[in-house]
Amino acid sequence: MTATDRADRPRFVVHLTMHADDLADARLLARSLARSLCFLPELVLGETTVSGTGVPDVHHQDFCDRLLEHGWRCLLRPDHDGGCSRRFLQPIVGRARRDRTTAARNRR
Repeated sequence: MTATDRADRPRFVVHLTMHADDLADARLLARSLARSLCFLPELVLGETTVSGTGVPDVHHQDFCDRLLEHGWRCLLRPDHDGGCSRRFLQPIVGRARRDRTTAARNRR
């Protein structure tokens, strides 16, 4: 499928209702869900947003989505520090967890 084919196709928005303690948690869950589905060519990651139940017209963007070279988009949070990136940056907590898991696996 070429870019022009995608542009000509109708677009739809899928709404998933979820419970979260606050907006930050809801945005984190939305980013995680979108990243887990990024293998689908139909998904437009940069347009992932979160809105509250009582205010559906107020959308909070979950990815920076700045245009990068070669037509790619930034996949970091909208308020990220530093330069834009096409790669997801893994938090330090995640790396430490993975290191513990790898160490446990190597002990077997």
